[in-house]
Amino acid sequence: MPTKQIVFALMTFLHDLFSAIWVGGLITMGLAVLPAARKVLGMSPETKKLMQVLQKRLSRLVYASIVGLLVTGMLLANRSPGFQGLFGLGNPYATVLGIKHILVLLMVTIALIRTLALGRGGRSASPAQEKLKAGLLLFNMVLGVAVLLLSGFNAALSALLPA
Repeated sequence: MPTKQIVFALMTFLHDLFSAIWVGGLITMGLAVLPAARKVLGMSPETKKLMQVLQKRLSRLVYASIVGLLVTGMLLANRSPGFQGLFGLGNPYATVLGIKHILVLLMVTIALIRTLALGRGGRSASPAQEKLKAGLLLFNMVLGVAVLLLSGFNAALSALLPA
């Protein structure tokens, strides 16, 4: 196999892995861990502490994944003949990719808000802040699934592009 194909395969693998870590973590937290912790522990101080510890650990993985997605995404996009810049709209491939980039920027913003503004350890969050954090988690989860859907459309559209 030629070196270019090996590098492309590795970049695609890493991009998919980083996406799985980020979006999979959101889905796992939102649909499994948080509801289970609340069911078993209620909204006790232990539940809040558990969620803070989990968020701290997952935040490190998420931020590493964001950097990895940025690097692998740039390398993969530059390989595509349909790529027209970060927010290009000149063809269907570029339009879908531009929308995907907007959603990813929104996801990064939400992750930063949840971690830096609402997730500060050591101070007790109000019930309203806890509800906001849960709502932002759900919203980010939906955005993540939408990004994966757009990635699927881009994969299909890339097959239609001239080589």
